[in-house]
Amino acid sequence: MIARYAAGAELPADRLWAVEAHLETCELCRLRLADAAPPEVTGLTAAVWAGLEPAGQPAPVRRRPGWWVTPAVAPWLVMTGLVVLATLFLDFVAPRDEMPPVLLLLAPVVPVLGVAGAWTRALDPAHELVASTARAGLELVLRRTLAVLVVVLPALLLGGRLVGASPADWLLPSLAVTSVALALGSVVGVRRAAVATAVAWVAFVVGPALVLGVVPVVLVPGAAAGWAVALVGGATAVFFRSASYARP
Repeated sequence: MIARYAAGAELPADRLWAVEAHLETCELCRLRLADAAPPEVTGLTAAVWAGLEPAGQPAPVRRRPGWWVTPAVAPWLVMTGLVVLATLFLDFVAPRDEMPPVLLLLAPVVPVLGVAGAWTRALDPAHELVASTARAGLELVLRRTLAVLVVVLPALLLGGRLVGASPADWLLPSLAVTSVALALGSVVGVRRAAVATAVAWVAFVVGPALVLGVVPVVLVPGAAAGWAVALVGGATAVFFRSASYARP
C-alpha cells in the first residue's frame, strides 16, 4: 500500500485514510515512503531543501526586549513615575507635622501600578503572538515584573531620601504587596488583581492615615514580620499556581 501510495496509484478512500493516518505516527513507514518515492518526487524534494539552505553566515540572534517589557508599557511607567513626583510635591507643600510622608504611604503600592501593565492584552500589541510561545506564562510575568521594579524602586529610593521616608519602612511592604498582587493575578488576571490591590490599599491604608494624621499600623517597624510572611505566602501561591498564568 505504501508503494502504491508513493506511485500515486488510486486507493480506496478507507485505505487512503488509513495509510495517511498511519504515516503520521510511524517513523519507519515514513522512511519506507521516502525510499519508494519516484525520482521526480525525490528530485523536487532535494531542490526544495537546497533552496532552503542558508546562504552565507547566519545572522546573529538578538534578544528581543519584548520578553522584559511590552512595547506600550512606556506610558504606563511614565504614569507611575508621575505618581512618585506627585507624592513628592504633596510632601513638600503639606505640613509635615500633621501627617506622615505621602510617599511612605504610597510606596508599597506604587510598583503594583507598573505590574498592572506587565501582562495585559490591552498594552501589548503582540499579546496573542507572545502568549502562544513556550516561554509565556509565569516566566514572562516575572520578567516583566522585575523590569517594572528596576525602574520604580530607584525612583522611590531617591524620593524617600528627599522626604525622610526610610526604605526600611516601605521596601518589604512594597515587595509583599507586589507578591500578593501577582498571586491574586493567578485567579482574576494580573491587571485586575493589581488594580484591585491598589484601590484596596488607598481605601484602607492611605485614606485613614491621611484623615488621622498618623503612620498606619501596617507601616510601623513592628509590622515587618507580618510583611515577611505575606511575601513568602504570596510567592508560594505564585509558584503553586504557575500553570494558571499560561491560560488566556
